[in-house]
Amino acid sequence: MTLNDFLIETRAEILAQMSDGSPFAELVFCEVIMQHLVDAGMTFEPVVCHFQGKVGNANLRLSGYAISDDADQLDLFVSLYEGFETLTPIQDQDSKTAAQQCVRFLELCAAGRLADKLDPSSDAHSLALRIREIYDGLEQVRVFVLTDGVAKSKSFKTREVGGKSVRLEVMDIERLFRHRSEGKPRDELVVDFNEVSGSPLPCVFVPGETGDYDYALTAVPGEALRYIYEKFGPRLLEANVRSFLSLKAKGVNAGIQSTLRVNPERFMAFNNGIVLVADEMKLARAEDGSPGIVWLRGMQIVNGGQTTASIYFTKRKYPEADLSKVRVPAKIIVMREEDPAKEEALVSDISRYANSQNAVRQSDLSANKPFHVDVERLSLAIYCPDGVGRWFYERAAGSYNTLLSREGTTPARLKALKESVPASRKITKTELAKYLMAWDVSPDVVSLGTQKCFDRFMTRLAEAEEAGSPVVPDPAFFKGLVAKALVFKAVHKTARPLVSAFLANVAAYTVAVVANTYQDTFDLEKVWRNQGVSNQFIEQVEIWAREVNERLHETANGKMISEWAKRPECREAMFARPFSPPYGEVPEARIG
Repeated sequence: MTLNDFLIETRAEILAQMSDGSPFAELVFCEVIMQHLVDAGMTFEPVVCHFQGKVGNANLRLSGYAISDDADQLDLFVSLYEGFETLTPIQDQDSKTAAQQCVRFLELCAAGRLADKLDPSSDAHSLALRIREIYDGLEQVRVFVLTDGVAKSKSFKTREVGGKSVRLEVMDIERLFRHRSEGKPRDELVVDFNEVSGSPLPCVFVPGETGDYDYALTAVPGEALRYIYEKFGPRLLEANVRSFLSLKAKGVNAGIQSTLRVNPERFMAFNNGIVLVADEMKLARAEDGSPGIVWLRGMQIVNGGQTTASIYFTKRKYPEADLSKVRVPAKIIVMREEDPAKEEALVSDISRYANSQNAVRQSDLSANKPFHVDVERLSLAIYCPDGVGRWFYERAAGSYNTLLSREGTTPARLKALKESVPASRKITKTELAKYLMAWDVSPDVVSLGTQKCFDRFMTRLAEAEEAGSPVVPDPAFFKGLVAKALVFKAVHKTARPLVSAFLANVAAYTVAVVANTYQDTFDLEKVWRNQGVSNQFIEQVEIWAREVNERLHETANGKMISEWAKRPECREAMFARPFSPPYGEVPEARIG
């Protein structure tokens, strides 16, 4: 796939998510790109929040935001969507202007000067209050400019806002293509140790005997590790683990902080070190004549996120901390496996075993679980009712693109493959969890976000297995999964023009209303056969989506909707009284 092909596909994806004649293309674009950043492990669970206005002489813009669980890291997003049909450069000045308008929004929120100028019922008002509440405790703030153009600069100079360093990044169509085409976020992370530490890192290098990895041992200077984290941030941390850590978390971080401040020269003796994976490594001679690491491409930390983040945040909080005396033991595994699925499995195993002493979320390392292997096998074997098309279950990140490149060897074959298995029929692991949990009337869990929802889903699978009734996917299960995906997509698309904000929460709760109302009388088999839902069903969804939106605001009692929707109390309040009964006959509902 070329970059131009990717632009065309992205545009088609946006149009597919819009109702006919809908004016929401920019919001859809923002939603699609923010979700990709989540999938890539680059941000937290995002919320679309559109605001554009003027305060005094300042123009303000915002498209969305994401706040970490500990409320110590904040990402703001601003969209520059033009609906380009061909690759088109955008000027740095345009990106800078958009970033500046978002930074100005942040400045006013941080100073507590914006909330009283906004409609109290708006989501921007709630966000302004939330930013002011958490700003003093923030340890990382970033502004992302999202654009379908090709930007010359992918980042701008860090800004100071209210005593905080704010990083400015550009996610353009080219950068997004690199992420998606490779199926992993680490490809653009290149670390040159001549640049960050002055010379190659002395190491012990052991060529791999199995052919799937090489091995090296080294010690990374503390200042170099701090610089690398400052440059790449959470992207440095392995995406499967998604360890967005801070000094607020756990006693072990406080211990690291204490050693860095009081006994930096003993850090290597006291600390277990870090484990890295990389896609490529260049060796040369270090100053002492030993083998040395010149650079690493695709460097990611699979164990030692606490160590890395703590070094960075300690230096930020206590500038007097002397990192020149700090050395961090490091084990580096250079991947040589070419099959993406096998590589992901190996990285998952490395991460799992390296983190065996810590409470790492095993559900994030689940690509090789029998359940997912079985669903993938079914997706490759079961054809749609037309006997031509198929749905694709992306068990390993990037495997859909691998399928296209492996089997689409000629333009004609690639065209036929995209027609039979279009991107719109791809289901990822996290999407599977979202569809099934919403249908299981757990919209509060879905509202937690993709990774936490996936965690809860995997926990339920494990509990079912322990209870002696494991979920074993069969053709009926797979067809039901696809039907639930079609229902969720239809609800999401239908609700978009009906609500001004919090679409993800409204969609999840509306699907739960559908499942709770019809229960076993809803004919998922009919949805599978038709590969879609009826107009009558869409009309019913419009009624329930409006009711869900009203009830979410009513039960929140002033709380931020995106936060309220995550709580079991919200689900209980939402279903404490019935929603309106179906107003007419829906073909998908069996009678009797």
